Amino acid sequence: MVVKRFEVPEPVDVAILGEELKFRTSGRVARNRFMKAAMSEYVSTFDKEDASKSGHITPVLQNMYEKWGQGGFGVILTGNLQVDPKHLEAAGNHILSKENWSEEKAESLRKLAAGAKADGALFLAQLGNAGRQTPAHLNPHPFCPSEVPLKSNTFGNTYGTPVALTLEQIQTEIIDRIVFTCQKLHEAGFDGIELHGAHGYMLAQFISPTTNLRTDRYGGSAEKRAQILVDVYNAIREQLPASTGFVVGIKMNSVEFQSHGMGIEDAITTAKIVDATGFDFIEFSGGTYEKFGFERKDSTKKRESFFTEFTEAIMPHLKNTVVYVTGGFRTTPAMVQAIKDGATNGIGLGRPTSAEPDIPNKILGKQALATSYNPVDNDFVQTFAITTTQMGQAGALPYAECHGDPAYGIFDQSDEKEYKVFSEEYETYFKEKLARIEKGEIPTGVFEYNSKYL
Repeated sequence: MVVKRFEVPEPVDVAILGEELKFRTSGRVARNRFMKAAMSEYVSTFDKEDASKSGHITPVLQNMYEKWGQGGFGVILTGNLQVDPKHLEAAGNHILSKENWSEEKAESLRKLAAGAKADGALFLAQLGNAGRQTPAHLNPHPFCPSEVPLKSNTFGNTYGTPVALTLEQIQTEIIDRIVFTCQKLHEAGFDGIELHGAHGYMLAQFISPTTNLRTDRYGGSAEKRAQILVDVYNAIREQLPASTGFVVGIKMNSVEFQSHGMGIEDAITTAKIVDATGFDFIEFSGGTYEKFGFERKDSTKKRESFFTEFTEAIMPHLKNTVVYVTGGFRTTPAMVQAIKDGATNGIGLGRPTSAEPDIPNKILGKQALATSYNPVDNDFVQTFAITTTQMGQAGALPYAECHGDPAYGIFDQSDEKEYKVFSEEYETYFKEKLARIEKGEIPTGVFEYNSKYL
């Protein structure tokens, strides 16, 4: 039971949140406006020496999605599913590539999809390639559109000098890998994919003038920097046309929050290209490893979402593509108002869904007016610790053993006593993890916390 929720001054009618959203190209329908946003899980297998053994589904990952699969979402996105074992965000990422493909992998994907779709959600995989954001201990010289190194030590990682992709490599290492993964996901019963074009990952590196200094067909103007999105989309549709019902969406930065980054005009230009190309939806977020962008300014505190002030400027330029906004929504009045204001069509929820995998059911069933309170909600690193731990707890047991409660066994960060103990224990865990990295080890998995006040 949640001890405390974010405050709601006055209840509102939430009926609009339960309305369907139709994706124009694939023709598929999300039963409501809620999307479970992508959050990296870090619980898949990892073997640095053998790519065929890395990135496989574990019982923890399977159990995790069974919980969200009982939560009442319109759309469920996986975490950052990697298409290239050489360009991981972190050890423990789920991977689907030629290097680890097998019939056993196919069966595990079918089981994962069945669990996530159990109560009627559309199940999409977010496809990623970390590019220059691949930690140096995994790949000291990763691919990137241009040789622009990442200046960050996010989560204790360091990053090497990237190697600029050739035109041939863009085809074989980016486009072809994405298409292969899409085909296998479709065969396994996934309803579609979302290309990860935000937060500084590979496709975002193409879109951004900070990391794309190319002078060929993929570099220069905003239109040329977005060409990779058009080429990837068309390659997917050659193999999986709209008639298959396979959904293709994209996650984009609304603004990079950096000097020389992708400003609002570039974001509008790119969004218009995405819309004209035929993408089913755009999920807007923002920020990069060098500046997260998940801090509330005075102008966003009342409206909650970090990015609606930007999407309001973008939405009028879109004719057909459904828009989701992820980042900051905590109360039903803010969610409802964002839709009424024309700032978004759908509501993306990430971190709140690790605490309560069934938060849409609670909101639409009028059992909750807001998500559970987070005492460090504006601190991305601290909330990352909470979220990854809670997801691990969600994966501890299959749904069948959770007494009908998707949140069974997940610690409540809104409980002051519980959070105090957790934060102390996590600090010890993280220091030990950093020490292991300094010794050349590659830690995997998440913090295994035993809740004290359930």
